[in-house]
Amino acid sequence: AVEKLVQGAESGCPSEREKQVVLNCTRILTRILPYIFEDQDWRGFFWSTVPGAGRAGVDEADEEDDGARPLAESLLLAIADLLFCPDFTVHSHRRGGPDSAEDMQSLDSCEYIWEAGVGFAQSPPLNYIHDLNRTELLRLLLTCFSEAMYLPPASDGNVLNPWVTFFCSTENRHTLPLFTSLLNVVCAYDPVGYGIPYNHLLFSDYREQLVEQAVQILIVTLEHESGHAHRAPSPTSMDEQDCAGPHNLFVNYLSRIHREEDYDFVLKGLARLLSNPLTQTYLPNSTKKIQFHQELLVLFWKLCDFNKKFLFFVLKSSDVLDILVPILYYLNDARADQSRVGLMHIGVFILLLLSGERNFGVRLNKPYSLHVPMDIPVFTGTHADLLIVVFHKIITSGHQRLQPLFDCLLTIVVNVSPYLKSLSMVAANKLLHLLEAFSTGWFLFSAAQNHHLVFFLLEAFNNIIQYQFDGNCNLVYAIIRKRSVFHQLANLPTDSASIQKALQRKKKSPDTISRTNSQETVSMEGSRPAVPAEPGTLKASLVAMPGIDKLTEKSQVSEDGTMVAVPQTDSPGSPEHGPVAGASDTESNSGRDSEDVFYTEAEMARRRLSSASSAVTYWNPTPEWVLSWKSKLPLQTIMRLLQVLVPQVEKICIDKGLTDESEILKFLQHGTLVGLLPVPHPILIRKYQANAGTAVWFRTYMWGVVYLRNVDPPIWYDTDVRLFEIQRM
Repeated sequence: AVEKLVQGAESGCPSEREKQVVLNCTRILTRILPYIFEDQDWRGFFWSTVPGAGRAGVDEADEEDDGARPLAESLLLAIADLLFCPDFTVHSHRRGGPDSAEDMQSLDSCEYIWEAGVGFAQSPPLNYIHDLNRTELLRLLLTCFSEAMYLPPASDGNVLNPWVTFFCSTENRHTLPLFTSLLNVVCAYDPVGYGIPYNHLLFSDYREQLVEQAVQILIVTLEHESGHAHRAPSPTSMDEQDCAGPHNLFVNYLSRIHREEDYDFVLKGLARLLSNPLTQTYLPNSTKKIQFHQELLVLFWKLCDFNKKFLFFVLKSSDVLDILVPILYYLNDARADQSRVGLMHIGVFILLLLSGERNFGVRLNKPYSLHVPMDIPVFTGTHADLLIVVFHKIITSGHQRLQPLFDCLLTIVVNVSPYLKSLSMVAANKLLHLLEAFSTGWFLFSAAQNHHLVFFLLEAFNNIIQYQFDGNCNLVYAIIRKRSVFHQLANLPTDSASIQKALQRKKKSPDTISRTNSQETVSMEGSRPAVPAEPGTLKASLVAMPGIDKLTEKSQVSEDGTMVAVPQTDSPGSPEHGPVAGASDTESNSGRDSEDVFYTEAEMARRRLSSASSAVTYWNPTPEWVLSWKSKLPLQTIMRLLQVLVPQVEKICIDKGLTDESEILKFLQHGTLVGLLPVPHPILIRKYQANAGTAVWFRTYMWGVVYLRNVDPPIWYDTDVRLFEIQRM
């Protein structure tokens, strides 16, 4: 079959029969490869040189290696050639009969890029046959790359995929046009078509299948070359090419995109596709809804990761909100569905990455006027309010397995807090409700890390009071109304008896966080509630995520707005590395010594401290431990604010016999605390930083998505994949 593909790539498949042979061989290989990868004894088969399997018909001049190429290389180069084969996968530029077959060897594939966009101006005529043929070849290519699924997750994150390494190397003369074609096809795609309702029910959209395969190829090929030392032995001698930039040319090209109009094309394309499932029409089911948003999120992540200028471009204008709103929609929609834990993680990681940049916080002040139907309380306010309301919903009504994300969610809130000009009453109440829930004795004492959540919330309040007091009368009012919560925290009991009593209380009410909220309002019109996965849904397991202290590094914002990295100390001063006695053996990803240990999900579930019974067996909070962090609670600013404002507000209420909020808000709005508060603290931003743990997580998640999106027709289904487990809900 490989030989037939090589022949087709050389002849250019002038006849219909040859085209059919190539397609048949493509399908056979796509079907068989997974079974070869599954069997360890066969794994080296493609990379060993087969005697006499040289590329027949190539001039003697090219035959330095006596014509013996490993089968994998012949296959990959043939696929690359066939993806730019006139009249088969690209539009022919020649007029005239089959006798003027364009010579495949001399063909300049840069003239045959599939779609206009980055680096290419002409949009070739649409041809659904070409789209179908490209899709078949890309599916085979994806299958070649999928050998990664049959290797167990490596904890060092340094295993390069030899198929990807070779395909994206200088050996493949089509890397540039192919990378450009894939990116442009994805970003130029408009699923709504020509605006005719129900058009997706009338005719099949071949472009959609091509776009799906293209985005999957992109996310799989754009891989980190973290450790060259650990590179899987690639048969070609790539070592002497220590040229500038990454060896992986796809990564290289991606990192070198720099024109503003290219950034604009990519960002607008991704935003259009990510927003597609949110579009509302009056005719039910009349517009096409795409299903590949998870791949798009991974692609967006990789764009920001490999091309920092793209990240700054995204944050330069309010276009970033066109990415934010769909992400918040997906997070809110998936919060009750355990099969979509991976989607929750990637959405939160993207927001964590964005929140490390000042511009993101500033952009959030833009009023939110869209009416995307979401199962959240109705509010009037900004994008910051939307973010807080959705995060509150995830924390209070998501499923148990989302608890490890709480740190990340609150870190995002802290990162943006110094820039939030005016929170709505709804959002302010949500933040205080979270503080109320997290500062109950049983929650604080029941796990080694829980008090961090209170530290994060207090830090966010302090940032807003110190840096954005003027516009935030709603939050100040909410803090005054809930002042008892702060007093309780300041007077948290630290003796053994009280600690045990608080933990007993937990046994009676095992619910993690109080689900009742003083003013839970009606949800938005037209929204559907978030629902758990249907029974029988397949899901792929994930590896454990590193803790927030591994995921981020601290930067301090100086007077002129620039950021200075804060040296990592293990001093007890910072809440993250507090003197957590015995934490390392209770929480798999908190202790320093377990830094590079990865657990399967089952193991994580066993270790997670959710039920009271495990809290008793694993974790014994001592008075010394409670004191060690209680003394560091940053309550000074809020206590001073309460000390100054509460008597004044009470006086107004008594003098004017007021029960009306608006008068008090008016008073707070015009008041000032200048000179009354402690000296403002420096703003601390926790910026996302990549590490081995996140690299492994991303690879596992990405392949899990690719596996599950190719179940019908199946490519890998029922084979013995080792990178993750497939579970039925």
